[in-house]
Amino acid sequence: MPRFDSGSCFGRLLDYQIGGYCSVLANVEFSTRAYVEQTLVLRTSFRTASGAFDLFDFFSICVGGATAPKHQLVRVIECTSGQVDVCLQVQPRFDYGLLPPWLRQEGVNCFSAIGGNNALVIDFEGPLVRDGESGLSSNITLHAGQQAHLSIRYVDASRIDRKQLEAFDFDELKLALPQTIRWWQDRSACVTYAGKDKNSITTSALVLKGLCYAPTGAIIAAPTTSLPEVIGGSRNWDYRYSWIRDSVFSARALAEIGFLKEASRFRDFVQRSAASSADLLLIMYGIDGRRRLDELELPELSGYKESRPVRFGNAAFKQKQFDCYGLLLQLVWHWHLRGKSPDDDLWRFIVRLVDFVCDNWERPDQGLWESRGMPQHFVHSKIMLWCAVDRGIKLANDCARKAPIRKWETTRRSIKSAIEAKGIDRKGHYFVQSFGSSAVDSASLLIPQTEFVEWQDKRMVATCDEIMEQLDRDGLLLRYASKSSSDGLTGKEGSFLACTFWLVECLAMQGRMQLAREYFDRALACSNDLGLFSEEFDVKHQEALGNFPQGLSHLSHIAAATALETASSKLK
Repeated sequence: MPRFDSGSCFGRLLDYQIGGYCSVLANVEFSTRAYVEQTLVLRTSFRTASGAFDLFDFFSICVGGATAPKHQLVRVIECTSGQVDVCLQVQPRFDYGLLPPWLRQEGVNCFSAIGGNNALVIDFEGPLVRDGESGLSSNITLHAGQQAHLSIRYVDASRIDRKQLEAFDFDELKLALPQTIRWWQDRSACVTYAGKDKNSITTSALVLKGLCYAPTGAIIAAPTTSLPEVIGGSRNWDYRYSWIRDSVFSARALAEIGFLKEASRFRDFVQRSAASSADLLLIMYGIDGRRRLDELELPELSGYKESRPVRFGNAAFKQKQFDCYGLLLQLVWHWHLRGKSPDDDLWRFIVRLVDFVCDNWERPDQGLWESRGMPQHFVHSKIMLWCAVDRGIKLANDCARKAPIRKWETTRRSIKSAIEAKGIDRKGHYFVQSFGSSAVDSASLLIPQTEFVEWQDKRMVATCDEIMEQLDRDGLLLRYASKSSSDGLTGKEGSFLACTFWLVECLAMQGRMQLAREYFDRALACSNDLGLFSEEFDVKHQEALGNFPQGLSHLSHIAAATALETASSKLK
Protein backbone atom coordinates (compact mmCIF):
# COMPACT_ATOMS: atom_id res chain seq x y z
CA MET A 1 0.00 0.00 0.00
CA PRO A 2 -0.91 2.60 -1.06
CA ARG A 3 -0.29 1.90 -4.78
CA PHE A 4 0.19 -1.07 -7.05
CA ASP A 5 3.90 -0.28 -7.39
CA SER A 6 4.60 0.47 -3.70
CA GLY A 7 6.88 -1.70 -1.62
CA SER A 8 4.95 -4.54 -0.02
CA CYS A 9 3.84 -4.54 3.61
CA PHE A 10 2.57 -8.16 3.56
CA GLY A 11 5.00 -9.84 1.17
CA ARG A 12 5.17 -13.40 2.45
CA LEU A 13 4.59 -14.67 -1.09
CA LEU A 14 8.16 -13.60 -1.94
CA ASP A 15 9.80 -14.61 1.34
CA TYR A 16 7.97 -16.80 3.83
CA GLN A 17 10.22 -15.90 6.74
CA ILE A 18 10.59 -12.12 6.51
CA GLY A 19 7.97 -10.95 4.01
CA GLY A 20 5.26 -10.06 6.53
CA TYR A 21 1.69 -11.36 6.74
CA CYS A 22 -1.81 -10.92 8.12
CA SER A 23 -3.37 -14.27 9.11
CA VAL A 24 -6.71 -15.43 10.46
CA LEU A 25 -6.17 -18.85 12.09
CA ALA A 26 -8.51 -21.52 13.44
CA ASN A 27 -8.64 -25.32 13.79
CA VAL A 28 -10.28 -25.74 10.41
CA GLU A 29 -11.63 -29.06 9.14
CA PHE A 30 -12.21 -27.79 5.60
CA SER A 31 -12.79 -24.57 3.70
CA THR A 32 -14.14 -23.24 0.42
CA ARG A 33 -13.80 -19.85 -1.21
CA ALA A 34 -15.50 -17.78 -3.88
CA TYR A 35 -16.05 -14.18 -4.80
CA VAL A 36 -19.31 -12.71 -3.63
CA GLU A 37 -21.43 -12.82 -6.79
CA GLN A 38 -20.27 -10.32 -9.44
CA THR A 39 -17.66 -8.69 -7.18
CA LEU A 40 -14.00 -8.86 -6.19
CA VAL A 41 -14.97 -9.32 -2.55
CA LEU A 42 -13.51 -12.65 -1.46
CA ARG A 43 -15.53 -14.88 0.89
CA THR A 44 -13.78 -17.89 2.41
CA SER A 45 -16.00 -20.25 4.38
CA PHE A 46 -14.47 -22.37 7.16
CA ARG A 47 -15.86 -25.19 9.26
CA THR A 48 -14.42 -26.20 12.62
CA ALA A 49 -15.44 -28.90 15.06
CA SER A 50 -17.58 -26.44 17.03
CA GLY A 51 -18.98 -24.17 14.34
CA ALA A 52 -18.47 -22.34 11.07
CA PHE A 53 -17.43 -18.85 10.00
CA ASP A 54 -16.97 -16.76 6.88
CA LEU A 55 -14.01 -14.46 6.23
CA PHE A 56 -14.56 -11.53 3.87
CA ASP A 57 -11.50 -9.82 2.36
CA PHE A 58 -11.71 -6.63 0.31
CA PHE A 59 -10.40 -3.15 -0.28
CA SER A 60 -13.03 -0.68 0.82
CA ILE A 61 -14.42 1.16 -2.19
CA CYS A 62 -16.74 4.11 -2.39
CA VAL A 63 -18.12 6.44 -5.02
CA GLY A 64 -15.51 9.15 -5.67
CA GLY A 65 -12.64 6.92 -4.59
CA ALA A 66 -10.53 7.94 -7.59
CA THR A 67 -9.89 11.34 -6.03
CA ALA A 68 -10.35 10.43 -2.35
CA PRO A 69 -9.35 6.76 -1.96
CA LYS A 70 -9.75 5.09 1.41
CA HIS A 71 -6.51 3.05 1.14
CA GLN A 72 -8.16 0.56 3.47
CA LEU A 73 -7.95 -3.22 3.57
CA VAL A 74 -10.85 -4.77 5.48
CA ARG A 75 -11.23 -8.30 6.86
CA VAL A 76 -14.58 -9.30 8.35
CA ILE A 77 -14.88 -12.48 10.44
CA GLU A 78 -18.50 -13.63 10.74
CA CYS A 79 -19.59 -16.69 12.73
CA THR A 80 -22.37 -18.41 10.77
CA SER A 81 -23.12 -21.29 13.16
CA GLY A 82 -22.09 -22.65 16.55
CA GLN A 83 -19.03 -21.15 18.21
CA VAL A 84 -15.56 -20.55 16.77
CA ASP A 85 -12.20 -19.67 18.32
CA VAL A 86 -10.13 -17.49 16.01
CA CYS A 87 -6.60 -16.12 16.25
CA LEU A 88 -5.66 -12.96 14.35
CA GLN A 89 -1.97 -12.29 13.62
CA VAL A 90 -0.71 -9.07 11.99
CA GLN A 91 3.00 -8.89 11.16
CA PRO A 92 3.65 -5.91 8.83
CA ARG A 93 7.03 -5.63 7.10
CA PHE A 94 7.64 -2.58 4.92
CA ASP A 95 9.90 -2.24 1.87
CA TYR A 96 9.33 -5.78 0.58
CA GLY A 97 9.85 -7.28 4.03
CA LEU A 98 13.20 -5.62 4.71
CA LEU A 99 11.94 -3.05 7.23
CA PRO A 100 10.25 -4.16 10.49
CA PRO A 101 7.85 -1.46 11.68
CA TRP A 102 7.87 0.70 14.75
CA LEU A 103 4.65 -0.23 16.53
CA ARG A 104 2.87 2.40 18.55
CA GLN A 105 -0.41 2.12 20.41
CA GLU A 106 -2.79 4.86 19.36
CA GLY A 107 -5.88 3.89 21.33
CA VAL A 108 -7.94 0.95 22.55
CA ASN A 109 -7.30 -1.92 20.11
CA CYS A 110 -5.65 0.54 17.73
CA PHE A 111 -1.97 0.55 16.73
CA SER A 112 0.11 2.28 14.13
CA ALA A 113 2.93 0.52 12.29
CA ILE A 114 5.50 2.99 10.96
CA GLY A 115 8.35 2.33 8.53
CA GLY A 116 10.19 5.07 6.67
CA ASN A 117 7.60 7.39 5.15
CA ASN A 118 4.86 4.74 5.29
CA ALA A 119 2.45 3.86 8.04
CA LEU A 120 -0.50 1.57 8.64
CA VAL A 121 -3.22 2.23 11.20
CA ILE A 122 -4.58 -1.09 12.45
CA ASP A 123 -7.95 -1.22 14.22
CA PHE A 124 -9.64 -4.41 15.39
CA GLU A 125 -13.06 -5.02 16.87
CA GLY A 126 -11.58 -7.13 19.65
CA PRO A 127 -8.62 -7.21 22.04
CA LEU A 128 -5.44 -6.37 20.13
CA VAL A 129 -2.06 -6.83 21.83
CA ARG A 130 1.60 -6.76 20.93
CA ASP A 131 3.10 -9.99 19.62
CA GLY A 132 6.88 -9.61 19.77
CA GLU A 133 8.69 -6.44 18.78
CA SER A 134 6.83 -5.73 15.55
CA GLY A 135 3.64 -7.76 15.49
CA LEU A 136 0.09 -7.83 16.83
CA SER A 137 -2.30 -10.62 17.72
CA SER A 138 -5.78 -11.26 19.06
CA ASN A 139 -7.64 -14.36 20.27
CA ILE A 140 -11.42 -14.12 20.10
CA THR A 141 -14.45 -16.36 20.41
CA LEU A 142 -17.47 -15.66 18.21
CA HIS A 143 -20.97 -17.10 18.41
CA ALA A 144 -23.48 -17.46 15.59
CA GLY A 145 -24.40 -14.07 14.17
CA GLN A 146 -21.41 -12.21 15.64
CA GLN A 147 -18.83 -10.35 13.57
CA ALA A 148 -15.36 -8.91 14.13
CA HIS A 149 -13.95 -6.26 11.79
CA LEU A 150 -10.27 -5.61 11.06
CA SER A 151 -9.29 -2.37 9.34
CA ILE A 152 -5.79 -1.73 7.95
CA ARG A 153 -5.48 1.84 6.65
CA TYR A 154 -2.52 3.36 4.88
CA VAL A 155 -1.48 6.86 5.97
CA ASP A 156 1.53 9.05 5.40
CA ALA A 157 3.91 8.52 8.32
CA SER A 158 4.22 12.26 8.85
CA ARG A 159 0.51 12.46 9.66
CA ILE A 160 0.66 9.96 12.51
CA ASP A 161 0.21 11.86 15.75
CA ARG A 162 -1.54 10.72 18.90
CA LYS A 163 -3.37 14.05 19.19
CA GLN A 164 -4.50 14.18 15.54
CA LEU A 165 -5.36 10.56 14.76
CA GLU A 166 -9.10 10.34 14.35
CA ALA A 167 -11.07 7.96 16.57
CA PHE A 168 -12.15 4.98 14.53
CA ASP A 169 -15.86 4.53 13.78
CA PHE A 170 -16.71 0.82 13.70
CA ASP A 171 -20.33 1.63 12.87
CA GLU A 172 -19.09 3.21 9.64
CA LEU A 173 -16.77 0.27 9.00
CA LYS A 174 -19.71 -2.14 9.17
CA LEU A 175 -21.16 -0.36 6.15
CA ALA A 176 -18.00 -0.95 4.10
CA LEU A 177 -18.85 -4.53 3.13
CA PRO A 178 -22.34 -3.88 1.72
CA GLN A 179 -21.16 -0.63 0.09
CA THR A 180 -18.22 -2.35 -1.61
CA ILE A 181 -20.36 -5.27 -2.76
CA ARG A 182 -22.89 -2.85 -4.23
CA TRP A 183 -20.13 -0.85 -5.98
CA TRP A 184 -18.71 -3.96 -7.69
CA GLN A 185 -22.14 -5.27 -8.65
CA ASP A 186 -22.97 -1.91 -10.22
CA ARG A 187 -19.83 -2.27 -12.34
CA SER A 188 -20.74 -5.87 -13.25
CA ALA A 189 -24.11 -4.65 -14.48
CA CYS A 190 -22.25 -2.68 -17.18
CA VAL A 191 -21.03 -5.88 -18.87
CA THR A 192 -22.90 -6.14 -22.17
CA TYR A 193 -21.70 -9.63 -23.15
CA ALA A 194 -24.61 -12.08 -22.99
CA GLY A 195 -23.15 -15.34 -24.34
CA LYS A 196 -22.78 -18.75 -22.73
CA ASP A 197 -19.52 -17.74 -21.03
CA LYS A 198 -21.11 -14.72 -19.29
CA ASN A 199 -19.95 -15.65 -15.77
CA SER A 200 -16.30 -16.14 -16.64
CA ILE A 201 -16.33 -13.06 -18.89
CA THR A 202 -17.70 -10.97 -16.03
CA THR A 203 -14.90 -12.22 -13.78
CA SER A 204 -12.29 -11.28 -16.38
CA ALA A 205 -13.91 -7.87 -16.82
CA LEU A 206 -13.77 -7.24 -13.07
CA VAL A 207 -10.11 -8.29 -12.98
CA LEU A 208 -9.30 -5.74 -15.70
CA LYS A 209 -11.29 -3.14 -13.78
CA GLY A 210 -9.31 -4.07 -10.67
CA LEU A 211 -6.06 -3.50 -12.58
CA CYS A 212 -7.05 0.11 -13.37
CA TYR A 213 -5.33 2.82 -11.35
CA ALA A 214 -8.21 5.23 -11.06
CA PRO A 215 -6.30 8.48 -10.27
CA THR A 216 -4.52 8.47 -13.66
CA GLY A 217 -6.35 5.94 -15.84
CA ALA A 218 -3.33 3.62 -16.11
CA ILE A 219 -3.95 -0.11 -16.50
CA ILE A 220 -1.27 -2.38 -15.05
CA ALA A 221 -0.18 -5.72 -16.49
CA ALA A 222 -0.45 -7.56 -13.15
CA PRO A 223 -0.47 -6.58 -9.45
CA THR A 224 2.59 -8.69 -8.56
CA THR A 225 6.32 -8.79 -9.06
CA SER A 226 8.76 -11.69 -9.44
CA LEU A 227 6.36 -14.62 -9.56
CA PRO A 228 8.49 -16.93 -11.72
CA GLU A 229 7.88 -18.24 -15.22
CA VAL A 230 9.65 -21.41 -14.08
CA ILE A 231 9.82 -22.49 -10.45
CA GLY A 232 13.38 -22.00 -9.26
CA GLY A 233 14.29 -20.01 -12.38
CA SER A 234 15.40 -16.43 -12.92
CA ARG A 235 12.71 -15.21 -15.38
CA ASN A 236 11.07 -13.15 -12.66
CA TRP A 237 9.79 -9.71 -13.61
CA ASP A 238 7.94 -6.77 -12.11
CA TYR A 239 4.60 -6.32 -13.91
CA ARG A 240 3.10 -3.56 -11.74
CA TYR A 241 3.33 -0.99 -14.54
CA SER A 242 1.32 0.11 -17.54
CA TRP A 243 2.46 -1.42 -20.82
CA ILE A 244 1.04 0.30 -23.89
CA ARG A 245 0.48 -3.09 -25.53
CA ASP A 246 -1.40 -4.76 -22.71
CA SER A 247 -3.29 -1.59 -21.91
CA VAL A 248 -4.47 -1.03 -25.50
CA PHE A 249 -5.74 -4.60 -25.59
CA SER A 250 -7.38 -4.05 -22.20
CA ALA A 251 -8.99 -0.79 -23.29
CA ARG A 252 -10.41 -2.46 -26.38
CA ALA A 253 -11.72 -5.44 -24.43
CA LEU A 254 -13.26 -3.18 -21.77
CA ALA A 255 -14.93 -1.00 -24.39
CA GLU A 256 -16.37 -4.01 -26.23
CA ILE A 257 -18.11 -5.29 -23.10
CA GLY A 258 -19.37 -1.94 -21.87
CA PHE A 259 -16.59 -0.40 -19.73
CA LEU A 260 -16.23 2.70 -21.90
CA LYS A 261 -15.10 5.10 -19.18
CA GLU A 262 -12.06 3.02 -18.22
CA ALA A 263 -11.06 2.59 -21.86
CA SER A 264 -11.33 6.31 -22.55
CA ARG A 265 -9.29 7.29 -19.49
CA PHE A 266 -6.42 5.02 -20.54
CA ARG A 267 -6.30 6.68 -23.96
CA ASP A 268 -5.84 10.03 -22.20
CA PHE A 269 -3.18 8.53 -19.90
CA VAL A 270 -1.01 7.36 -22.79
CA GLN A 271 -1.12 10.64 -24.66
CA ARG A 272 -0.35 12.56 -21.48
CA SER A 273 2.48 10.24 -20.42
CA ALA A 274 4.09 10.29 -23.85
CA ALA A 275 3.94 14.11 -23.76
CA SER A 276 2.79 13.90 -27.41
CA SER A 277 6.36 13.04 -28.43
CA ALA A 278 6.65 10.20 -30.95
CA ASP A 279 10.40 9.73 -30.68
CA LEU A 280 10.27 9.66 -26.88
CA LEU A 281 7.40 7.16 -26.71
CA LEU A 282 8.10 4.37 -24.25
CA ILE A 283 6.65 0.86 -24.29
CA MET A 284 5.56 1.21 -20.65
CA TYR A 285 5.07 3.78 -17.91
CA GLY A 286 4.68 3.95 -14.17
CA ILE A 287 1.08 4.14 -13.02
CA ASP A 288 1.52 7.87 -12.42
CA GLY A 289 3.07 8.35 -15.88
CA ARG A 290 6.70 8.38 -14.74
CA ARG A 291 9.24 7.24 -17.30
CA ARG A 292 12.12 5.84 -15.24
CA LEU A 293 11.47 2.29 -14.00
CA ASP A 294 15.02 1.21 -13.26
CA GLU A 295 15.28 -2.48 -12.43
CA LEU A 296 16.82 -3.52 -9.11
CA GLU A 297 17.25 -6.86 -7.39
CA LEU A 298 16.57 -7.70 -3.75
CA PRO A 299 19.10 -10.42 -2.87
CA GLU A 300 17.84 -10.55 0.74
CA LEU A 301 14.58 -12.19 -0.39
CA SER A 302 14.37 -15.91 -1.15
CA GLY A 303 11.70 -15.50 -3.81
CA TYR A 304 8.57 -17.53 -4.50
CA LYS A 305 9.52 -21.17 -3.89
CA GLU A 306 13.21 -20.16 -3.93
CA SER A 307 12.93 -18.49 -7.34
CA ARG A 308 15.57 -15.77 -7.40
CA PRO A 309 16.12 -12.96 -7.99
CA VAL A 310 13.26 -10.84 -6.69
CA ARG A 311 13.08 -7.65 -8.74
CA PHE A 312 11.36 -4.31 -8.63
CA GLY A 313 11.39 -2.00 -11.59
CA ASN A 314 11.69 -3.30 -15.14
CA ALA A 315 14.58 -2.61 -17.50
CA ALA A 316 12.34 -3.26 -20.50
CA PHE A 317 11.23 0.38 -20.30
CA LYS A 318 14.42 1.24 -22.19
CA GLN A 319 13.63 -1.04 -25.12
CA LYS A 320 12.32 -0.12 -28.53
CA GLN A 321 9.27 -2.19 -29.43
CA PHE A 322 7.74 -0.88 -32.59
CA ASP A 323 4.39 -2.61 -32.23
CA CYS A 324 3.40 0.19 -29.83
CA TYR A 325 2.96 2.63 -32.70
CA GLY A 326 0.48 0.42 -34.49
CA LEU A 327 -1.37 -0.31 -31.27
CA LEU A 328 -1.82 3.37 -30.49
CA LEU A 329 -3.11 4.12 -33.98
CA GLN A 330 -5.46 1.13 -33.77
CA LEU A 331 -6.80 2.47 -30.49
CA VAL A 332 -7.46 5.90 -32.02
CA TRP A 333 -9.09 4.27 -35.06
CA HIS A 334 -11.45 2.16 -32.93
CA TRP A 335 -12.46 5.24 -30.93
CA HIS A 336 -13.04 7.12 -34.18
CA LEU A 337 -15.41 4.36 -35.28
CA ARG A 338 -17.22 4.82 -31.95
CA GLY A 339 -17.74 8.49 -32.76
CA LYS A 340 -14.76 9.83 -30.80
CA SER A 341 -12.64 11.33 -33.58
CA PRO A 342 -9.28 12.91 -32.73
CA ASP A 343 -9.21 16.58 -31.82
CA ASP A 344 -6.52 18.98 -33.05
CA ASP A 345 -4.01 18.17 -30.32
CA LEU A 346 -4.40 14.41 -30.76
CA TRP A 347 -4.13 14.73 -34.52
CA ARG A 348 -0.81 16.54 -34.23
CA PHE A 349 0.40 13.66 -32.03
CA ILE A 350 -0.83 11.13 -34.62
CA VAL A 351 1.04 12.87 -37.43
CA ARG A 352 4.23 12.75 -35.37
CA LEU A 353 3.70 9.04 -34.66
CA VAL A 354 3.18 8.13 -38.31
CA ASP A 355 6.06 10.30 -39.51
CA PHE A 356 8.32 8.58 -36.97
CA VAL A 357 7.29 5.20 -38.36
CA CYS A 358 7.99 6.34 -41.90
CA ASP A 359 11.50 7.37 -40.90
CA ASN A 360 12.33 4.33 -38.73
CA TRP A 361 10.45 1.26 -39.96
CA GLU A 362 13.58 -0.42 -41.37
CA ARG A 363 15.21 -0.60 -37.91
CA PRO A 364 15.15 -3.85 -35.87
CA ASP A 365 13.60 -3.94 -32.40
CA GLN A 366 13.16 -6.17 -29.33
CA GLY A 367 9.74 -7.40 -30.38
CA LEU A 368 6.49 -8.04 -28.56
CA TRP A 369 8.15 -10.50 -26.16
CA GLU A 370 10.79 -8.00 -25.00
CA SER A 371 13.78 -10.04 -26.04
CA ARG A 372 16.88 -9.15 -24.06
CA GLY A 373 19.10 -10.37 -26.88
CA MET A 374 20.12 -8.50 -30.03
CA PRO A 375 17.39 -6.55 -31.86
CA GLN A 376 15.82 -8.39 -34.76
CA HIS A 377 13.46 -7.71 -37.64
CA PHE A 378 10.44 -9.30 -35.99
CA VAL A 379 7.59 -9.84 -38.43
CA HIS A 380 4.90 -8.92 -35.93
CA SER A 381 6.65 -5.59 -35.28
CA LYS A 382 6.83 -4.84 -39.00
CA ILE A 383 3.15 -5.59 -39.46
CA MET A 384 2.27 -3.29 -36.56
CA LEU A 385 4.33 -0.54 -38.21
CA TRP A 386 2.37 -1.14 -41.41
CA CYS A 387 -0.79 -0.90 -39.30
CA ALA A 388 0.29 2.44 -37.82
CA VAL A 389 0.70 3.97 -41.28
CA ASP A 390 -2.47 2.35 -42.62
CA ARG A 391 -4.61 3.68 -39.75
CA GLY A 392 -3.00 7.09 -40.07
CA ILE A 393 -4.04 7.23 -43.74
CA LYS A 394 -7.56 6.07 -42.95
CA LEU A 395 -7.96 8.60 -40.17
CA ALA A 396 -6.69 11.42 -42.39
CA ASN A 397 -9.17 10.51 -45.11
CA ASP A 398 -12.13 9.86 -42.81
CA CYS A 399 -11.59 12.99 -40.73
CA ALA A 400 -10.55 15.24 -43.64
CA ARG A 401 -7.30 16.01 -41.83
CA LYS A 402 -4.18 17.49 -43.39
CA ALA A 403 -1.32 14.97 -43.59
CA PRO A 404 1.59 13.97 -45.90
CA ILE A 405 -0.56 11.24 -47.48
CA ARG A 406 1.74 10.55 -50.44
CA LYS A 407 4.70 9.91 -48.14
CA TRP A 408 2.58 7.68 -45.91
CA GLU A 409 1.20 5.65 -48.82
CA THR A 410 4.70 5.09 -50.19
CA THR A 411 5.88 3.86 -46.78
CA ARG A 412 2.88 1.57 -46.41
CA ARG A 413 3.66 -0.10 -49.75
CA SER A 414 7.34 -0.46 -48.84
CA ILE A 415 6.62 -2.12 -45.48
CA LYS A 416 4.15 -4.53 -47.05
CA SER A 417 6.61 -5.48 -49.80
CA ALA A 418 9.34 -6.17 -47.23
CA ILE A 419 7.04 -8.36 -45.14
CA GLU A 420 5.84 -10.37 -48.12
CA ALA A 421 9.41 -10.82 -49.35
CA LYS A 422 11.13 -11.67 -46.04
CA GLY A 423 8.43 -12.39 -43.47
CA ILE A 424 6.98 -15.55 -44.98
CA ASP A 425 8.66 -18.95 -45.15
CA ARG A 426 10.55 -19.90 -48.33
CA LYS A 427 7.61 -21.86 -49.71
CA GLY A 428 5.31 -18.90 -49.17
CA HIS A 429 2.97 -20.69 -46.81
CA TYR A 430 3.11 -19.09 -43.34
CA PHE A 431 4.35 -16.02 -41.47
CA VAL A 432 7.64 -16.55 -39.64
CA GLN A 433 9.02 -15.05 -36.45
CA SER A 434 11.63 -12.76 -38.00
CA PHE A 435 13.03 -11.93 -41.42
CA GLY A 436 14.83 -14.97 -42.86
CA SER A 437 13.66 -17.35 -40.13
CA SER A 438 11.70 -20.59 -40.54
CA ALA A 439 10.43 -20.61 -36.94
CA VAL A 440 6.99 -19.37 -35.99
CA ASP A 441 5.84 -17.03 -33.25
CA SER A 442 2.47 -16.96 -31.50
CA ALA A 443 2.49 -13.19 -31.98
CA SER A 444 1.56 -13.91 -35.60
CA LEU A 445 -1.89 -14.92 -34.38
CA LEU A 446 -2.58 -11.20 -33.90
CA ILE A 447 -1.94 -10.32 -37.56
CA PRO A 448 -5.59 -10.43 -38.77
CA GLN A 449 -6.54 -7.82 -36.17
CA THR A 450 -4.49 -5.32 -38.22
CA GLU A 451 -6.31 -6.26 -41.47
CA PHE A 452 -2.94 -6.95 -43.12
CA VAL A 453 -4.58 -10.24 -44.12
CA GLU A 454 -8.05 -11.62 -43.53
CA TRP A 455 -8.66 -14.27 -40.90
CA GLN A 456 -9.39 -16.85 -43.63
CA ASP A 457 -6.39 -15.95 -45.80
CA LYS A 458 -4.61 -19.16 -46.77
CA ARG A 459 -1.32 -17.87 -45.32
CA MET A 460 -3.05 -17.16 -42.03
CA VAL A 461 -4.65 -20.62 -41.95
CA ALA A 462 -1.23 -22.14 -42.66
CA THR A 463 0.32 -19.97 -39.92
CA CYS A 464 -2.18 -21.31 -37.39
CA ASP A 465 -1.45 -24.87 -38.48
CA GLU A 466 2.31 -24.35 -38.24
CA ILE A 467 2.00 -22.73 -34.81
CA MET A 468 -0.04 -25.69 -33.56
CA GLU A 469 2.58 -28.02 -35.01
CA GLN A 470 5.63 -26.24 -33.56
CA LEU A 471 4.38 -24.62 -30.35
CA ASP A 472 1.57 -26.81 -28.96
CA ARG A 473 2.50 -28.46 -25.65
CA ASP A 474 -0.30 -30.64 -24.28
CA GLY A 475 -3.00 -28.45 -25.75
CA LEU A 476 -1.55 -25.05 -24.82
CA LEU A 477 0.81 -22.81 -26.80
CA LEU A 478 4.30 -21.56 -26.10
CA ARG A 479 5.11 -18.00 -27.15
CA TYR A 480 7.92 -19.30 -29.35
CA ALA A 481 10.36 -22.20 -29.37
CA SER A 482 13.22 -21.15 -27.09
CA LYS A 483 15.85 -22.57 -29.45
CA SER A 484 14.43 -20.49 -32.30
CA SER A 485 14.77 -17.11 -30.64
CA SER A 486 17.83 -15.59 -29.05
CA ASP A 487 16.00 -13.84 -26.22
CA GLY A 488 19.08 -13.30 -24.10
CA LEU A 489 17.70 -15.34 -21.19
CA THR A 490 18.45 -18.72 -19.67
CA GLY A 491 15.97 -21.45 -18.77
CA LYS A 492 12.60 -22.45 -20.15
CA GLU A 493 9.09 -21.18 -19.52
CA GLY A 494 5.57 -22.51 -19.34
CA SER A 495 2.73 -22.36 -21.86
CA PHE A 496 1.46 -18.83 -22.43
CA LEU A 497 -2.27 -18.61 -21.81
CA ALA A 498 -2.88 -15.46 -23.86
CA CYS A 499 -1.37 -17.14 -26.93
CA THR A 500 -3.77 -20.07 -26.61
CA PHE A 501 -6.71 -17.66 -26.43
CA TRP A 502 -5.33 -15.84 -29.52
CA LEU A 503 -5.35 -19.16 -31.36
CA VAL A 504 -8.97 -19.71 -30.31
CA GLU A 505 -9.91 -16.36 -31.83
CA CYS A 506 -8.18 -17.21 -35.11
CA LEU A 507 -9.70 -20.69 -35.35
CA ALA A 508 -13.17 -19.37 -34.57
CA MET A 509 -12.93 -16.65 -37.21
CA GLN A 510 -11.72 -19.28 -39.69
CA GLY A 511 -14.80 -21.40 -38.97
CA ARG A 512 -12.87 -24.19 -37.27
CA MET A 513 -15.23 -24.20 -34.33
CA GLN A 514 -14.65 -27.62 -32.81
CA LEU A 515 -10.90 -27.10 -32.66
CA ALA A 516 -11.39 -23.58 -31.33
CA ARG A 517 -13.69 -24.76 -28.54
CA GLU A 518 -11.23 -27.53 -27.56
CA TYR A 519 -8.38 -25.05 -27.15
CA PHE A 520 -10.69 -22.62 -25.34
CA ASP A 521 -11.80 -25.24 -22.83
CA ARG A 522 -8.20 -26.31 -22.16
CA ALA A 523 -7.13 -22.72 -21.53
CA LEU A 524 -10.21 -22.04 -19.43
CA ALA A 525 -9.33 -25.03 -17.25
CA CYS A 526 -6.06 -23.29 -16.33
CA SER A 527 -7.86 -20.71 -14.21
CA ASN A 528 -7.86 -21.25 -10.48
CA ASP A 529 -10.93 -21.89 -8.34
CA LEU A 530 -11.77 -18.17 -8.44
CA GLY A 531 -11.61 -17.94 -12.22
CA LEU A 532 -8.27 -16.08 -12.21
CA PHE A 533 -5.62 -16.64 -14.87
CA SER A 534 -1.87 -16.50 -14.43
CA GLU A 535 0.51 -15.47 -17.19
CA GLU A 536 1.68 -19.02 -17.94
CA PHE A 537 0.81 -22.57 -16.96
CA ASP A 538 2.83 -25.72 -16.30
CA VAL A 539 0.69 -28.53 -17.71
CA LYS A 540 2.85 -31.31 -16.27
CA HIS A 541 2.61 -30.08 -12.68
CA GLN A 542 -0.77 -28.32 -13.11
CA GLU A 543 0.72 -25.16 -11.67
CA ALA A 544 0.24 -21.46 -12.40
CA LEU A 545 3.39 -19.61 -13.47
CA GLY A 546 4.26 -15.95 -13.81
CA ASN A 547 2.65 -12.84 -12.36
CA PHE A 548 -0.92 -13.13 -11.19
CA PRO A 549 -3.63 -12.37 -12.07
CA GLN A 550 -2.39 -11.48 -15.53
CA GLY A 551 -4.35 -8.83 -17.40
CA LEU A 552 -3.23 -10.06 -20.83
CA SER A 553 -4.60 -13.53 -20.11
CA HIS A 554 -7.93 -12.14 -18.96
CA LEU A 555 -8.43 -9.72 -21.85
CA SER A 556 -7.44 -12.44 -24.33
CA HIS A 557 -10.01 -14.68 -22.66
CA ILE A 558 -12.65 -12.01 -23.30
CA ALA A 559 -11.60 -11.66 -26.95
CA ALA A 560 -11.64 -15.45 -27.49
CA ALA A 561 -15.07 -15.89 -25.91
CA THR A 562 -16.45 -13.00 -27.96
CA ALA A 563 -15.02 -14.51 -31.16
CA LEU A 564 -16.57 -17.89 -30.37
CA GLU A 565 -19.94 -16.27 -29.76
CA THR A 566 -19.73 -14.19 -32.95
CA ALA A 567 -18.65 -17.14 -35.09
CA SER A 568 -21.35 -19.38 -33.63
CA SER A 569 -24.02 -16.78 -34.39
CA LYS A 570 -22.93 -16.63 -38.02
CA LEU A 571 -23.26 -20.41 -38.35
CA LYS A 572 -26.87 -20.39 -37.09
